[in-house]
Amino acid sequence: MIGLDTNILVRYIVGDDEQQSRAAAHLIESRCTADDPGFVNSIVLCELVWVLTRGYKFRREMVSRVIRRILSVQELHVENAESAWRAVRLYEQGKADFADYLIGIFNFQAKVETTYTFDRRVIENGLFKLLPV
Repeated sequence: MIGLDTNILVRYIVGDDEQQSRAAAHLIESRCTADDPGFVNSIVLCELVWVLTRGYKFRREMVSRVIRRILSVQELHVENAESAWRAVRLYEQGKADFADYLIGIFNFQAKVETTYTFDRRVIENGLFKLLPV
């Protein structure tokens, strides 16, 4: 199993740099198989969403489709895939960042009492509590 960094996935998905995109495509398409998938960790997913939304101005719907595709293909193995699926569903319904939802889910699974935040966008799902100032 090989690991894939955010920039490899970005080049593969966006294709905005001819040489790097070709190299990323060759790596993914030749080395990542159903029997030996490429590994995508949770941090890479969070960075990918951030880069696509902030750097490339992808809309939430498109980002959601990208993450769903990554989670669905057999050629990629996503760390904590069940949690990532839950986070993408919350991301589609809410206003917060994908990373915020994943943080809340991971903390809930770790049985933390409460995750506090100043970000009002993430409190609608009960994973966070607002810390008043």
